[in-house]
Amino acid sequence: MKATETKLKGCFILEPVKYGDSRGYFFESFNDKTFRSLTGTDTHFVQDNQSFSSKGVLRGLHAQSGEHAQAKLVRVLHGSVLDVAVDVRPDSPTFGEHIAVELSVENNLQLFVPRGFLHGFVVLSDIATFFYKCDNFYNKESECGVHPLDATVGVDWRLPVEKLIFSDKDNDAQSFKEVFGSKI
Repeated sequence: MKATETKLKGCFILEPVKYGDSRGYFFESFNDKTFRSLTGTDTHFVQDNQSFSSKGVLRGLHAQSGEHAQAKLVRVLHGSVLDVAVDVRPDSPTFGEHIAVELSVENNLQLFVPRGFLHGFVVLSDIATFFYKCDNFYNKESECGVHPLDATVGVDWRLPVEKLIFSDKDNDAQSFKEVFGSKI
């Protein structure tokens, strides 16, 4: 496996070594020892989640706060998505900045999103199955989020706005400045 740290410290793109022949392919999608060695983290995953969505569905930008904050290791099992991580660590030099990475069944890339980040994705293919590991259990009372079209964050979701499909919760989410103040 290869790990590349992004411009957001602690946020890594992971690429497995894929072995293929006429029968298909094989790759190791997760190995705790390798993951810890490549990322330098002591992350221990405790929960796996999976979602299925159609083209244009945008889920995010979400996080859990305080003691319930979560790190995530995300990947796509079917289709393709644009995956986004936004740094909301108050003392980070990249506070408010984001990265966007296309994850697909073809490229098998994974994104490690550490605690202290908002996370979201939009489905680029007709359908997608999205899978992620979390290092902390979900806690509804600790949810926080920012509207995915917030101008301060400025994510280019690569689809026309009129093609995006939001949940009511995401559509009603607050702005970045309302949630995190005016640090940027």
